[in-house]
Amino acid sequence: MDKTVDTILNKYDRQESELLAVLMDIQAEYNYLPRPALERVATEMGVSRARIHYMATFFGAFSLKERGKHICTVCMGTACHVRGAPMLVEEFERILETPAGETTEDKMFTVETVNCVGACALGPLVIVDGEYHGNQKSSQIGRLVKKIRKADAKAQE
Repeated sequence: MDKTVDTILNKYDRQESELLAVLMDIQAEYNYLPRPALERVATEMGVSRARIHYMATFFGAFSLKERGKHICTVCMGTACHVRGAPMLVEEFERILETPAGETTEDKMFTVETVNCVGACALGPLVIVDGEYHGNQKSSQIGRLVKKIRKADAKAQE
């Protein structure tokens, strides 16, 4: 982990003004902000742990909890909610056998909800690994998860 974090820090010349960019790159690399990485950033950049923690908790894009390889986000904004988003969450929970906000035991999937992504015309909306899937029905969630698992299995061949 130290080498990866050092590579990121070197990219920004360890400049305190680049802290947000450093955290974003760490999040992109690990899918969350691991504590050892944050401690290394604090030491190497001369930034207090309190400031790093503040930034990591202020911005909703960051996670301090380990997340799965695949992030499944269900928009729960008003337009999505009234079109059935809660049923999508329930279906993810049923299929993946894990509650929203948590990661599956195999570390493959994390199910998250967000208040609104601003794509109301696509609702109910599911975002998987940054890819938008609009007008979803609970009956489509199983196929979506199966497709992801199949792609992972094929990639490992």
